Amino acid sequence: MPYVNIKITREGGTTPEQKAELIRGATQLLVDVLGKNPNTTVVVIDEVDMDNWGVGGESITVRRKAGK
Repeated sequence: MPYVNIKITREGGTTPEQKAELIRGATQLLVDVLGKNPNTTVVVIDEVDMDNWGVGGESITVRRKAGK
């Protein structure tokens, strides 16, 4: 049973339709590339607050304010 965990920042801009598309697309990728059964493929989307996600020693909040 494949398990896919997608982590994205929580900005209020990701719609339920976009999330559904991510789930469909990740599932289909496993079907196409690895021949996995879509009925047993699990996809979880975690939305992380930008203050709780860091890159290069800075939170995403700080990086986006700085235009990085």
